[in-house]
Parts: sequence; structure tokens; C-alpha cells
Amino acid sequence: MADQYSSPVQAQAQRPSLSAEFLRKLQDRAPNSSHLAGILTLLVTASVLLLLAGLTLTGTVLGLIFFTPLIIISSPVWVPASTLLFLITAGFLSVCGFGVALIAALSWIYRYFRGLHPPGSDHVDYARSRIYDTASHVKDYAREYGGYLQSKVKDAAPGA
Repeated sequence: MADQYSSPVQAQAQRPSLSAEFLRKLQDRAPNSSHLAGILTLLVTASVLLLLAGLTLTGTVLGLIFFTPLIIISSPVWVPASTLLFLITAGFLSVCGFGVALIAALSWIYRYFRGLHPPGSDHVDYARSRIYDTASHVKDYAREYGGYLQSKVKDAAPGA
């Protein structure tokens, strides 16, 4: 019964203080040596990359400042030359791309007709069967409708 009515001082002594609890939680979450090495590596790498980016930007700006007069004076030569170079490059890449597409299409057609079932051949077979079915239905309909028209012509012109 005496334990029930303990004084507040005794209850505070049994419970850890707030600062001790805070320090314990801080110690539990403290980074270990591998985390510290990772953070240090990240900081060094980021600082080196930032330095290199700054040097690159500075070099680019200084280059533009020094070479802008030369670029402006020689622009009548650069503009047609770069346009011609762009057109030649675009044409070459287009021809290469069309060649690769043609080779891929011919390879697919070859495999399809050899019966090797390339990807997408089931869609081609389905489309071919649908076209054949539609054509046969149109033919049957035309045969029936054509017979109907012939009987109407005989009714209109009995001697024909």
C-alpha cells in the first residue's frame, strides 16, 4: 500500500531524465563509420564536380568573348558551310535509317513466308482471313443482287 502513495520525487528518480533520454536516442541514430565515409565521399565528389562545372562555364564565356569578333567576321563562310554539312549529314542518316528499315522489313517478310512466325504474323494472318471473308461475302451478295437485277430487267424488257 505504501508503494501506491509514493512521493513525486521517488517517481522522478525511477524514470530517466528527459536529457538522458534525448542523448540515448541521439546516440542510437548516430551514423557509423561507413555512413560517414559515404557522406565524405559524396561531399568531395560534389565539390570536384561543382569546381569542374564552374571552370567549364568560365572557359566557355571567355572563349565566346574572345572569339566572337572572329565568328562574326567569318560568318559568311560558316553559315553556308554549316547548312551544307547539316544537309549532307541529315541525308546520309536518312538513307542509313531507311536502309536498316528495309533490311528489317525484308527479313520479316522472308521469315513470314518461310513459316517461322515472326512477331506480328498472327495479326497479318487475322487481317488476311478478315479480308478473304469480306470478299467472299461481297461476292455472294453481288451474285444474289445481280440475279435480282437480271429478273427486273427481264420484267421491264420481256424480249431481252
